[in-house]
Amino acid sequence: MASQRQIRVGDVLIGGGAPVAVQTMTKTETANLPETMAQIRRVAEAGADIVRVAVPRDQDVEALKTIVVESPIPIIADIHFNHTLAIKAIEAGAHCIRLNPGNIGGPEKVAEVVAVAKRHDVPIRVGVNSGSLPKHLRDLEYSDPVEALVQAAVETVDLMERLDFDQFKVSMKSTSVPNTIASNRRLSERIPYPLHLGVTEAGTKYTGSLKSAVGLGTLLADGIGDTVRISLSTFHAEEEVKVAWEILKALKLREKGPVLIACPTCGRLQFDMDSVVAEVEQRLEAYEDPIEVSVLGCAVNGIGEARHADFGITGAKDAGMIFSKGEPLKKVPTDQLVDELFKEIDRYYASGKTIVRDEREVAEATRWLSENEDLSAMTPERLAALEKEKAEAQAQAAEPEVVVKTAVDESSSPTAGRRFTRAG
Repeated sequence: MASQRQIRVGDVLIGGGAPVAVQTMTKTETANLPETMAQIRRVAEAGADIVRVAVPRDQDVEALKTIVVESPIPIIADIHFNHTLAIKAIEAGAHCIRLNPGNIGGPEKVAEVVAVAKRHDVPIRVGVNSGSLPKHLRDLEYSDPVEALVQAAVETVDLMERLDFDQFKVSMKSTSVPNTIASNRRLSERIPYPLHLGVTEAGTKYTGSLKSAVGLGTLLADGIGDTVRISLSTFHAEEEVKVAWEILKALKLREKGPVLIACPTCGRLQFDMDSVVAEVEQRLEAYEDPIEVSVLGCAVNGIGEARHADFGITGAKDAGMIFSKGEPLKKVPTDQLVDELFKEIDRYYASGKTIVRDEREVAEATRWLSENEDLSAMTPERLAALEKEKAEAQAQAAEPEVVVKTAVDESSSPTAGRRFTRAG
């Protein structure tokens, strides 16, 4: 279930129906101001709503004083083990702090941090990881790792409530995707506070993106989660942001920039689609509007499978076609497909988001499509039409038989013994 409570991190609302926020974490030493600020600006440009910085030393606290002023997005100070650094980070202007009560020194130290957070009106992210559960839950971790995570999180929430503090969000992460899904589902039913989602130590860009998409995507599709961080083994934090946005865009939870649709290719392919898709994807980065663009490897299925796309291309060995919303626009040589696609996209924006059609070019493209389209292919439209015809035939066959009786002597009537049917 979606969280009921809402907190504010800088100018970003978390929970309570606010859009899912995208987080990441800098990979630099925080005290290295030039490198840290350069990375913060890159992740902000990539679409991060919030960024977290590690604060393991006093020199990082000093750098934090400048970072919170110069950063274009809110800053979370990431604290472990040393509660005095958490207090100093709050006083340095951090918009939020990340705290793991399990490794900060006990409830008394947490209470000291909360008291300062209250005075400065700073929220706290509290949470647990599968690798840092309290000692009294270690046995439960072996028998029921999901419940161990949930119990640790609930104990943390209970502590916050005893301290009369409700400006917090909860994170509960595991390296296991199934455990991450199950524990967050269970916790969401027990607490009303915002949830921060992540698969911790997910792995490389390839495996980590897949694990995060499965774990976080499943929860977000269930309406669980208010902020996300993709944890990848990369020095480029902006890559984490890009993956997070692709997950949110795929679920239609948020829109940012174009959506690229591309077929998986098969033996029918007659042109270098890999290069075309890569070039289209790269050139789309210059557009901020959430336009949908499709690249189809052939015309075998017509353009029905990408009928919803704002623009698309489908090609063959020597020629291809530009289309929009399922309708042909123009036929072009294959080596000009990408350039002509972007000419049409730019013309669309220049005309106030109006499709500009040249009837002669449309007619030529339509002829090309009819010559190359496989009319026997089972496109979604044709399958739907066949299913509709089958359903109508079955409905007609199932019409009840109606016996019409008369008051005449059936033995002498010319229609005696006959049965009549009628529709409905």
